[in-house]
Amino acid sequence: MAAEQMATGQAVNRKSRVGTVVSDKGDKTIVVQIERAARHQLYRKVIRRTKRYHVHDEQNTATVGDTVRIEECRPISKLKRWMLMEVLTERAVAEVAPESLDRNLVAEMQRSAAHAAEETSTDAAEDGAS
Repeated sequence: MAAEQMATGQAVNRKSRVGTVVSDKGDKTIVVQIERAARHQLYRKVIRRTKRYHVHDEQNTATVGDTVRIEECRPISKLKRWMLMEVLTERAVAEVAPESLDRNLVAEMQRSAAHAAEETSTDAAEDGAS
Protein backbone atom coordinates (compact mmCIF):
# COMPACT_ATOMS: atom_id res chain seq x y z
CA MET A 1 0.00 0.00 0.00
CA ALA A 2 2.84 2.39 0.82
CA ALA A 3 4.43 1.60 -2.54
CA GLU A 4 1.15 2.44 -4.26
CA GLN A 5 0.97 5.77 -2.43
CA MET A 6 4.54 6.60 -3.35
CA ALA A 7 3.91 5.65 -6.98
CA THR A 8 0.88 7.91 -7.19
CA GLY A 9 2.79 10.78 -5.64
CA GLN A 10 0.95 10.87 -2.30
CA ALA A 11 3.04 11.45 0.80
CA VAL A 12 2.90 8.85 3.54
CA ASN A 13 1.55 10.40 6.73
CA ARG A 14 3.68 9.02 9.57
CA LYS A 15 3.72 9.92 13.23
CA SER A 16 6.79 11.78 14.44
CA ARG A 17 7.99 12.27 18.03
CA VAL A 18 10.86 14.05 19.82
CA GLY A 19 12.40 12.43 22.88
CA THR A 20 15.53 11.61 24.85
CA VAL A 21 17.67 8.49 24.40
CA VAL A 22 17.75 6.52 27.66
CA SER A 23 19.55 3.38 26.42
CA ASP A 24 21.85 2.52 23.53
CA LYS A 25 23.01 -0.91 24.65
CA GLY A 26 21.60 -2.88 21.69
CA ASP A 27 23.20 -3.06 18.26
CA LYS A 28 21.26 -0.75 15.89
CA THR A 29 18.65 -0.21 18.63
CA ILE A 30 18.06 2.66 21.04
CA VAL A 31 15.35 3.26 23.61
CA VAL A 32 13.78 6.73 23.47
CA GLN A 33 11.71 8.15 26.32
CA ILE A 34 9.03 10.66 25.43
CA GLU A 35 7.34 12.82 28.07
CA ARG A 36 3.98 14.50 27.76
CA ALA A 37 1.84 16.49 30.18
CA ALA A 38 -1.64 15.17 30.87
CA ARG A 39 -4.32 16.50 33.17
CA HIS A 40 -5.67 14.09 35.81
CA GLN A 41 -9.33 13.40 35.07
CA LEU A 42 -10.57 13.72 38.65
CA TYR A 43 -8.11 16.06 40.38
CA ARG A 44 -7.23 18.22 37.34
CA LYS A 45 -3.55 18.29 38.29
CA VAL A 46 -1.04 18.23 35.42
CA ILE A 47 0.93 14.97 35.53
CA ARG A 48 3.99 13.98 33.53
CA ARG A 49 3.41 10.79 31.54
CA THR A 50 6.33 8.95 29.93
CA LYS A 51 6.47 6.30 27.25
CA ARG A 52 9.47 4.36 26.01
CA TYR A 53 9.91 3.39 22.36
CA HIS A 54 12.40 0.92 20.88
CA VAL A 55 13.87 2.67 17.85
CA HIS A 56 15.94 1.41 14.90
CA ASP A 57 19.28 3.27 14.63
CA GLU A 58 21.03 1.90 11.54
CA GLN A 59 24.40 3.67 12.01
CA ASN A 60 24.43 3.60 15.85
CA THR A 61 24.71 7.40 15.85
CA ALA A 62 22.66 8.24 18.96
CA THR A 63 24.03 7.96 22.49
CA VAL A 64 22.44 8.20 25.93
CA GLY A 65 21.23 11.73 26.67
CA ASP A 66 20.78 12.83 23.05
CA THR A 67 17.56 14.51 21.96
CA VAL A 68 16.31 12.77 18.82
CA ARG A 69 13.44 12.83 16.32
CA ILE A 70 11.86 9.45 15.59
CA GLU A 71 9.29 8.46 12.98
CA GLU A 72 6.84 5.59 12.72
CA CYS A 73 7.76 2.84 10.24
CA ARG A 74 6.97 -0.75 9.34
CA PRO A 75 7.62 -3.40 12.02
CA ILE A 76 11.35 -4.17 12.09
CA SER A 77 11.28 -6.62 15.01
CA LYS A 78 9.02 -7.66 17.88
CA LEU A 79 9.32 -4.27 19.62
CA LYS A 80 10.76 -1.90 17.00
CA ARG A 81 8.20 0.09 15.03
CA TRP A 82 10.04 3.43 15.00
CA MET A 83 13.09 4.66 13.09
CA LEU A 84 15.63 7.34 14.00
CA MET A 85 15.31 10.35 11.69
CA GLU A 86 17.87 12.75 13.17
CA VAL A 87 19.83 13.63 16.28
CA LEU A 88 18.65 17.11 17.28
CA THR A 89 21.07 17.81 20.13
CA GLU A 90 23.89 15.73 21.49
CA ARG A 91 24.29 15.36 25.22
CA ALA A 92 26.51 17.83 27.00
CA VAL A 93 29.61 16.17 28.42
CA ALA A 94 31.12 17.95 31.41
CA GLU A 95 34.71 18.98 30.95
CA VAL A 96 36.61 18.02 34.11
CA ALA A 97 40.11 19.33 34.32
CA PRO A 98 42.66 17.22 36.22
CA GLU A 99 43.62 20.28 38.26
CA SER A 100 40.15 20.44 39.75
CA LEU A 101 40.45 17.01 41.40
CA ASP A 102 41.10 17.03 45.11
CA ARG A 103 44.74 16.15 45.80
CA ASN A 104 43.79 14.26 48.97
CA LEU A 105 41.43 12.07 46.98
CA VAL A 106 44.14 11.30 44.42
CA ALA A 107 46.62 10.41 47.18
CA GLU A 108 44.05 8.17 48.89
CA MET A 109 43.32 6.32 45.66
CA GLN A 110 47.03 5.78 45.04
CA ARG A 111 47.47 4.40 48.58
CA SER A 112 44.54 2.02 48.20
CA ALA A 113 45.85 0.81 44.81
CA ALA A 114 49.31 0.22 46.28
CA HIS A 115 47.78 -1.61 49.25
CA ALA A 116 45.72 -3.86 46.94
CA ALA A 117 48.80 -4.64 44.82
CA GLU A 118 50.77 -5.47 47.97
CA GLU A 119 48.06 -7.87 49.15
CA THR A 120 47.94 -9.70 45.84
CA SER A 121 51.72 -10.08 45.76
CA THR A 122 51.81 -11.50 49.31
CA ASP A 123 48.94 -13.90 48.49
CA ALA A 124 50.81 -15.09 45.39
CA ALA A 125 54.02 -15.56 47.45
CA GLU A 126 52.13 -17.64 50.06
CA ASP A 127 50.55 -19.80 47.35
CA GLY A 128 53.95 -20.37 45.72
CA ALA A 129 55.55 -21.35 49.07
CA SER A 130 52.88 -23.97 49.84
